[in-house]
Amino acid sequence: MSDFMDRTLGLGYATGAAILLCLLLAVLAVWRWSTGTLAVTDVRSRKAETFYWMAILVSNTLGTALGDFLADSSGLGFKGGALLISAALVVVVLAHYFTSISGVVLFWIAFVLTRPFGATFGDLLTKTPDKGGLDFGTIGSSAVLLTILLTLVFWTRRHHLDVAPEPTIALGDGGEP
Repeated sequence: MSDFMDRTLGLGYATGAAILLCLLLAVLAVWRWSTGTLAVTDVRSRKAETFYWMAILVSNTLGTALGDFLADSSGLGFKGGALLISAALVVVVLAHYFTSISGVVLFWIAFVLTRPFGATFGDLLTKTPDKGGLDFGTIGSSAVLLTILLTLVFWTRRHHLDVAPEPTIALGDGGEP
């Protein structure tokens, strides 16, 4: 869809991304208006599921258009696009911990940003230096991404264990556990 809007319709990635952003905001607004929530944990009806999948489709297409724009049209290239999206994701994480911005809003922002991040970072790792990449190839890129994934999983697991509350034992009437 992103390429169709850019190449076939001649709109360009920036215009296509703007149209898709407006479409996503419209889908989210109608979903919120008709169901009362945008929380993915509350998708329990066919109506909510329909809106959920419409939002997923549009947000993935928006993410692709945004990634294409950053890598191809903005002048940032793969590295600049990946750095910009990484910074935006860090801002979303910080907003989660240090502001009262709705977690649902932050979820949808992060969800949209993960697509261009994956595309620009993947291209940065796999493309040749003459195209602005690091030329790690498919296997090298997979190794880098697997290392990052495992590091984050182990860090999260360790952090979760460090901050987990002490287990409590409910006492019965006789004081016995």
